[in-house]
Amino acid sequence: MTSRVALVTGGTGGIGTAICARLAQLGHRVATNYRNEEKARAWQSQMQQSGVDVLLVPGDVGDAAQAEALVREVEGKLGPVEILVNNAGITRDTTFHRMRAEQWNEVINTNLNSVFNMTRPVIEGMRERKWGRIVQISSINGQKGQYGQANYAAAKAGMHGFTISLAQENAKFGITVNTVSPGYIGTEMVMAVPEDVRNKIVAQIPTGRLGTPEEIAYAVTFFMPDEAGWITGTNLSANGGQYMGW
Repeated sequence: MTSRVALVTGGTGGIGTAICARLAQLGHRVATNYRNEEKARAWQSQMQQSGVDVLLVPGDVGDAAQAEALVREVEGKLGPVEILVNNAGITRDTTFHRMRAEQWNEVINTNLNSVFNMTRPVIEGMRERKWGRIVQISSINGQKGQYGQANYAAAKAGMHGFTISLAQENAKFGITVNTVSPGYIGTEMVMAVPEDVRNKIVAQIPTGRLGTPEEIAYAVTFFMPDEAGWITGTNLSANGGQYMGW
């Protein structure tokens, strides 16, 4: 596989860490953003100890100006961004009749507006070079909905709407645009859920277990090789069979 420059948003989280590590192990030059420098530097040190080098660049992907500055800094240090993984995401869960406007806006801004903010600065370069890979990390709950997550489900569903439109616009330029929709993954956040609640979740998964971040990273990198150039506008569900839509 040709070595490319890969930018992963939200790379210091559980799934993001696995994506960064796998991309680096495949020989790509990887960068991610951060908002808390102390935590990010500790994460970077841990990654380096495991043999993975990731460029850290400050930036809030929910802010268009910061997102563009982030892209330009990565390009200045590593070269043109050829792989973009839109992975940044937050939750602000509550039932809709109790949801405040700021809870809605925070999730839409970080999870969905960030996809525009990050993709817009890289798409023209990809079109000029006639090659690019863009992957959105959506969610099973963007496919099936989830009680108490109207904001999150709306944002995650919107990510795939973005995917299929952008895929159509850029297919002839050698750019593929795809979505990966993880189910319940054994990240730190999920493992913090009370055991009895986790057991109820697992009982709904045909494989009988939570997924791993590494399995999602594999799904992401499936789209990277030249051999995957005919696969675009797709949504790859990685959920242990919990939701089997078309």
